Amino acid sequence: MKPSEAVVPETVPVGAEWSADNTSDLLVRLAQEKGLGNLMQRILREARGLTGAEGGTFYRFIDDGDNSRLAFSVVHNTVLGIEAMINEGQDQGWPPIQLYKDGEPNHRNVASHVGLTRQAVNIPDVYDAEMFDFTGTRHFDAAHDYRSQSMLTLPLLNHEDEIIGVMQLINARDADGITRPFSPEDQATVQAMAKFAAITLDNQLLVQSHKDLLDAFIQALARIIDVRSAHTSAHCQRIPVLTELIAQAACEDTDGVFADFNLNDDEWYELHVAAWLHDCGKLATSENVLNKGRKLQKLHDGFESVRARFASAVAVAQSDDEKAALRDDMEFVEQVNRGGEFMSDEYKARIERIATGTWPDAYGEPRPLLTEDEVYNLNITRGTINNEERAEINRHIDITIDILEGLPFPPKLRRVPEYAGGHHERMDGKGYPRGLTRDQLSIPARMMGVADIFEALTAKERPYKPPMPLSQAFTILRRMRDDNHIDGDVFELFLRSGKWRKYAQDHLLPEQDDIEDVEPFITGDA
Repeated sequence: MKPSEAVVPETVPVGAEWSADNTSDLLVRLAQEKGLGNLMQRILREARGLTGAEGGTFYRFIDDGDNSRLAFSVVHNTVLGIEAMINEGQDQGWPPIQLYKDGEPNHRNVASHVGLTRQAVNIPDVYDAEMFDFTGTRHFDAAHDYRSQSMLTLPLLNHEDEIIGVMQLINARDADGITRPFSPEDQATVQAMAKFAAITLDNQLLVQSHKDLLDAFIQALARIIDVRSAHTSAHCQRIPVLTELIAQAACEDTDGVFADFNLNDDEWYELHVAAWLHDCGKLATSENVLNKGRKLQKLHDGFESVRARFASAVAVAQSDDEKAALRDDMEFVEQVNRGGEFMSDEYKARIERIATGTWPDAYGEPRPLLTEDEVYNLNITRGTINNEERAEINRHIDITIDILEGLPFPPKLRRVPEYAGGHHERMDGKGYPRGLTRDQLSIPARMMGVADIFEALTAKERPYKPPMPLSQAFTILRRMRDDNHIDGDVFELFLRSGKWRKYAQDHLLPEQDDIEDVEPFITGDA
């Protein structure tokens, strides 16, 4: 299509006078746009409609000192069929325009010149302009069989007269579709419109900056929690990934249990915040407990004291068989001290028997090989945490809820405490801290519960167990489903959707992925 054949978009009629009615209508249209990208699209469309411009670009100003730049955000061209939104940092062929080069202001580019001077530039024909370098424009024209001619470039300034963006319009057209220069009336009209547009844009930029600050803050909290314990490192960073993968699967479900489940942008953000903050109460948990990698560990691994006692007992043993038995018992205690997924009654009985043995202290007095506290800790059934330490860790969820319920979340984030505080509840009401049942828990809270357990099972940093293969993790989750611990619908959705495979590729070791078919783990045939 040639420039003269392009169709003018239906916004404000070309050549219309700027009036109070136009202002009112514009403000309504701008206010209806959700998100920065959509708002910048709208601003550019409105400006093109006012002048009949067949193309244009919206640059967002990125304030970064000597690296300050104008980032391509929206590009329109009705002749070439271009209507693109561009995210900075993505290689889409639209590199940002630097405001400074080698420490000097970049006045050779018209957009950067406008950004620096905050003054509009109106050029009748860019091929005749000598003040600015239009080499890039000429290359674009040659590559697309296009002819850039008239150009109007103007700044968008906020209420403090600071640059927040630059808008550039290309090839104004008259009522017959003939390319013409932008008139002084065009420039005055677009500049008036830009003042109102800049107010709306600045408000959204302010909201976005607050959102970015909140995101950075909650992610910093999560990293602090993860750094406090090498054993659960990255847990707080992985739960948002897992939870959002499961939620994505539910949103994609068109004819299953979750066919009616969907999340809008605000609800996605609400879930995102809740997932990042789900363990914020762990900031109050003792590091000695968080970092307990062995059953006998306090400030240090208490097994060294046990080893010394066994050495003393071996030294006074009367026979080689007795010495060998003591060494075997010591190796057994060392093995048990590492923890694991299950401590059998047989193993517990052996610990009790070993504790009846004695060793001679410095005065030759017989002392038990194991203290009552050591027997208690060595007989921990799963992992390395005893009941009292488990209770201390479990308190983190009460603290999490107290912290989150005390924060003045806006209405769009009002369910963050419920989502974050429900990931240790059970479907049968036997969970904690509130003993809620499945019907009392929201779907996102149930999703986070599955995500939390799956991450803990498959984490490759736990000191008391080797990285668990997916087959074992899915078997445990299936049992938990059968015991009405986790939500069965969420479990099946997670497996059948295949979202676990994406997580495994990004966060697990290759040898952990030993799954070909998930169906046996759902039906119980595995």
